[in-house]
Amino acid sequence: MKPLLVVHNNINRRLSGVLEYALYGTECEFLRLPCPPGALRARKVVFALSLGEYGMDSELYELLLWLRRDASAMEGSAAVMIIDGQGELYTKHLAQMLALAANGAGCLFPGKPLVEATGSLENLRTLSRRMEIPLETAYLQLTRELTERLAAFAAPKFEQPELLMLHASEKRTSNTLAIGERVCALLDGDFGIREISLQNGRIHDCRGCSYKTCSHFAQSNGCFYGGSIVDEVFPALLQSNALLLLCPNYNDSVSANIMAFINRLTALLVNNSLYDKYVYSVVVSGYSGSDIVAQQTLGALCLNKTLMLPPRFAFMLTANDPGDAMRAARVDERIAEFAARMRRQLMS
Repeated sequence: MKPLLVVHNNINRRLSGVLEYALYGTECEFLRLPCPPGALRARKVVFALSLGEYGMDSELYELLLWLRRDASAMEGSAAVMIIDGQGELYTKHLAQMLALAANGAGCLFPGKPLVEATGSLENLRTLSRRMEIPLETAYLQLTRELTERLAAFAAPKFEQPELLMLHASEKRTSNTLAIGERVCALLDGDFGIREISLQNGRIHDCRGCSYKTCSHFAQSNGCFYGGSIVDEVFPALLQSNALLLLCPNYNDSVSANIMAFINRLTALLVNNSLYDKYVYSVVVSGYSGSDIVAQQTLGALCLNKTLMLPPRFAFMLTANDPGDAMRAARVDERIAEFAARMRRQLMS
């Protein structure tokens, strides 16, 4: 087994100490940016990046550009991210951009693959309070746990994967749903497939209950609001191996019902782990911005809610009028490639 590969830019003093603690006793190699061609293929990679007060630097821009340009730069790899910021902003922004770029280059991300630290470490306040340890100790422990998970990680496969397709789209007019249904049709027989529409019934968004209240309802996999999210979606997600989330672009964001589903997942995570589940997505934009919605989706469901991000997780397309998607150039070929990739990634 190859050692962990730690890819870094100019490591600051705080991040250096964190890495020394997190990687103690772990076989690893260090690689300073820029990366030579082929260096990140078939490896377990730790992106350990220092971020200045105002965000990006030339090395980070070059990394993103290289990953976006070379579609096989991280083929067969799995990665996590440690991002240490000098200021209070931009750590998550970089993480989402990097995750999408690396994912498009063939990289898998296990669930919750990010430890971020703002300059003040205030982003770790809630966790440190819950763990009853200082902010600095929380940073150390989270980073060590992350690198240990990567070292032990192996992508699961299934004899007959269970797939949940979740959407909030109108069947007669939705380009996104037309693509999702075609994907499922190609997988039918090899996969167990369940489709749930969030248009059925009233969907409440998360009301921001206290942790104590949320935990109380979560004891029975419930939530204050109940409804179809609790009665139908939560059980279906727990029984699935993969989620196919259909995300038409609504004003450079997922739709309200999809966002409500994501927000309500907090209650499910109190007593359940989603680390063993994959997330895929179909993103269709009428004008532009599919990358923004894909970043939002991976940020919410992988970086935050612990689902795995398989390589090239998102099918992205620009299509405006009803029916345009299925008339797009090479769309049948692209859908077939997407479905075949899901089959390879999920089936044993």
